[in-house]
Amino acid sequence: MAITVRNLTKFYGQEKAINNISFDVKTGEILGFLGPNGAGKTTTMKIITCFMPPSSGTVDVDGCSIADHSIEVRRKIGYLPEMNPLYLDMNVMEYLEYAARLHGLDTARMRQQLGQMIEVCGLKEVRHKDIGEMSKGYRQRVGLAQAMIHDPDVLILDEPTSGLDPNQIVEIRNLIKQLGRAKTVVLSTHILSEVQATCDRVIIVNEGSIVADGTPTELQQKFHSSESVSLELKAAVPNAMTDIFPKIKALPGVESVEYGAADGDVHRFSVFSAHGVDIREALFQQAVSEKWVLLEMSQKATSLEEVFHKLTQA
Repeated sequence: MAITVRNLTKFYGQEKAINNISFDVKTGEILGFLGPNGAGKTTTMKIITCFMPPSSGTVDVDGCSIADHSIEVRRKIGYLPEMNPLYLDMNVMEYLEYAARLHGLDTARMRQQLGQMIEVCGLKEVRHKDIGEMSKGYRQRVGLAQAMIHDPDVLILDEPTSGLDPNQIVEIRNLIKQLGRAKTVVLSTHILSEVQATCDRVIIVNEGSIVADGTPTELQQKFHSSESVSLELKAAVPNAMTDIFPKIKALPGVESVEYGAADGDVHRFSVFSAHGVDIREALFQQAVSEKWVLLEMSQKATSLEEVFHKLTQA
């Protein structure tokens, strides 16, 4: 079930939160929607889910306009907002049953979905516990369960792993990947390693505009301005900055060198070259020539964190 966003703009008073953005999300795609605080991510999600209207532009979910068919759109979407919508005086089962009835599930279907959500979200041991007595991590699981209770075709998840421990994050990440095989998922998070492991595609927004759109690999390649090699070698020299550093810096293709740390005779460097230039062979030959013991040499890929920082820094 596809999502189509066209020329979406949103003002809060005189402040423009979203600036004429357009994008599509295909059926079965997991889209990572990224940006710094205040970039417009949550506002965009609220508009897609019919939580608020846009100032201008259109959004269609499976061909249904949010302006003309908002009730139908809401039936198709499961939404976990940034602020988890929980009733703290209810226990888990009461709350999920309440959410299921709001979506119009009949008794048989409700019982089936309740059992499934309790299982997949890891809530069996706390299903009769009041939500107000639970940890933030368990509350987040309850929020995920309510978003999926009606088995929607589209999931909009704003910071779904917030407050979860590393093991829980892996569990929810695997669940999202499993759901993404059959559903359309839009996922917002500040954990970029999670995006790398989970998402098929990434959109980065900054100051209300889209600044990048592509797979994680495509973005890493597109915004990769230099190659980096981590080098660790052993050499009994009086001063690495005078006896090793200049010799590495003078190699053909080397643009810059950073001296990391030393541990006795072991020295660490980061060596940078122009994009597309592989300097590992030259480094190896230099090490052999100088009789340095080469302990480690690895090429470092541009991380999604570096891409994000490059596109969103002030």
